[in-house]
Amino acid sequence: MDNVPSNAPETQEESSKTLSVGELDQGNGRAAPSVQRPVDVEGDFDVKSRDPSTFDPEVLLGSYRTMLLARRLDEKMMTLLKQGKGFFHIGCAGHEAAQAAVGMYARPGHDWFCMYYRDLCLALSLGMTAREALLAHLAKRDDPNSGGRQMPEHFGLKDKNVMTTSSSVGAQFLPAVGFGFAVQRAGTDAFVYASCGEGATSQGDFHEALNWATRERAPVLFFVQDNKYAISVPVTDQTAGGTPYKLAAGYDGLKRLRVDGTDFFKAAVAAEAAIDHIRAGRGPVCLVADVVRLLPHSSSDDHAKYRSPEELERDRQVDPISRMEIGLIEAGILTEDRIEALRAEVKEEVDAAARWAQQQPDPAPESATKYVYFEGDLDVEYEAVPIDEEGEPTVMVDAINKALKEEMARDERILVYGEDVAGDKGGVFTATKDLTAMFGEDRCFNSPLAEASIIGTAVGLAAAGYRPVVEIQFADYIWPAMQQIRNQVAPFRYRSNNAWSCPMVIRVPCGGYIHGGLCHSQNVESIFAHMPGLRVVMPSTAADAKGLLKTAIRSEDPVLFLEHKALYRSAAARTPNPPENYYLTFGKARIAREGTDLTIVTYGMMVHKATSAAKELAKEGIDVEVIDLRTIQPLDAEAVRRSVQKTNRLLVVYEDHEFIGFGAEIVAQVADEAFTYLDAPIRRVAGAFTPIPFADPLEKAVLPNDQQIIDAARELAAF
Repeated sequence: MDNVPSNAPETQEESSKTLSVGELDQGNGRAAPSVQRPVDVEGDFDVKSRDPSTFDPEVLLGSYRTMLLARRLDEKMMTLLKQGKGFFHIGCAGHEAAQAAVGMYARPGHDWFCMYYRDLCLALSLGMTAREALLAHLAKRDDPNSGGRQMPEHFGLKDKNVMTTSSSVGAQFLPAVGFGFAVQRAGTDAFVYASCGEGATSQGDFHEALNWATRERAPVLFFVQDNKYAISVPVTDQTAGGTPYKLAAGYDGLKRLRVDGTDFFKAAVAAEAAIDHIRAGRGPVCLVADVVRLLPHSSSDDHAKYRSPEELERDRQVDPISRMEIGLIEAGILTEDRIEALRAEVKEEVDAAARWAQQQPDPAPESATKYVYFEGDLDVEYEAVPIDEEGEPTVMVDAINKALKEEMARDERILVYGEDVAGDKGGVFTATKDLTAMFGEDRCFNSPLAEASIIGTAVGLAAAGYRPVVEIQFADYIWPAMQQIRNQVAPFRYRSNNAWSCPMVIRVPCGGYIHGGLCHSQNVESIFAHMPGLRVVMPSTAADAKGLLKTAIRSEDPVLFLEHKALYRSAAARTPNPPENYYLTFGKARIAREGTDLTIVTYGMMVHKATSAAKELAKEGIDVEVIDLRTIQPLDAEAVRRSVQKTNRLLVVYEDHEFIGFGAEIVAQVADEAFTYLDAPIRRVAGAFTPIPFADPLEKAVLPNDQQIIDAARELAAF
């Protein structure tokens, strides 16, 4: 597709005009007759070409000035880097026309924006100022994107509906679909902007997002800025067919457009057609803009290592700023003198903004640990109503179901979705039974069989004000969602300096003892407890499951709610059904059994094995105290310390692999904070460092059992 010279200048006179091109090395800054661009506009819309004279001149001048501002900021930030001011830069030079074209039809604060790191010109089009861009470059305290917590060009402007940006390539697609779902529920004509480079279309999240957005006709503009390089990897080595435009062809109902993104006027008509289609409720559009990358990938890259001087010069010959200047001059909207005056004006604006930004305060070191979690009050009264011990007993899975019903009745923002959760099925364990019938298909519905899609869309819904309670069917299959959980969900609040949050509950059945084999038996708490920003909960009884789940749903933080499958209908976990207004605080352990001789600290399924072992040990005169942590993050370390101070001996029991399991953290904290109280070494009983096998004798051989706990406790008591 690179042999269609459809929009090169038609006369030698056009290509020989001389314009100032600032400090960037851009060749002669003109579109040369020999340069061939892939296409004008092609795709599913009948897009008519528009002459510059058919646009509002003031709007065109505004877009042109924004493009100049973006270019000058790129230049200035690179200069500051050379002066040792700042640490990193990633530019948008060559992408300005395509972004400014979309920006003409976007409404900040109404539409939603899930950007990537080259979207400087669009951010400026939405109203970000040069001062704000330079605060971000210099990582200053008042940087509105992150307060210096993220690298520059990681946009996150809450007042303009620009979602806080993750560095992870492609992490923005699925949250954009979630925002699209929120728009549909609100019934507005907003659209969601989800942008990327062509390299990101190799990510699975891109295709998952196209699939679900198309199926639901979500109002999302997938805007691919194809500059032909993913760092150093050319698109021909990256993408089947050589363009993401062809990749998008397989989604029935997805409209496609491809445009020369170095030509502002052609990009504008394509953007207008795409956005009008979306605002009319007709579904998503994939708009691919062929652009050029006039700078290396970033300040850490040297593109001369993999691009020839001739290729770089060809790109400079289609500099979008210079091409726009030609069109504006021909339309009588600009003159050479006016161009020089605007360039000087923009240069002074940026230089003044840089001087100002350098004088602004840096973030205070003591603020580095703020906003990992919500720091306010939930306005929840915990354990306000006691449990009627003579009340109707309930098993854990039914307690979870009751909690969901009560909270969904209380708050219409709560949405329950995942694999097989809807309709009469009600989940593979029936935890979501009757929810669709009671609350409708729009509040309890099935997702595609795609874990990243479940979590990623929940990000957008939560950030838009909804309360998603999603289910990952088995802990063993949570791993496709790992990027969304680790790099999107967990740091969402922190990286935005408390401007954004994405409260959600991720319900995850976990654990062994059910003959589930390698991929239906895993325990994952230690991995997810290692993610700052994520709460991790694991109840051991029906009452705790209900009280903790209701609190999780009310929480302002994302919560991984682990439910041990073997406890769902276990008699040991059965309790009287707690009342409706029963909430349990996070970070408060439960004394499952009081004792004086030895402390066992545990959680989940192991609470019942520990209490069973304690009863046997009591027959031998060994009085064991069992501490049920209830929550892994936050950890009630004080309850553990108090118990150890009383008993002077500690046994930590957990089902996960002993090696680097969460019990190791408990041991380390006690060794640090309560060593002087110990009269014996700390011991652990945990799972073997092996996958969980299927056969009954093999499963029993690798998972903790009552006798192992009894033997370890005896040894400690006798020490």
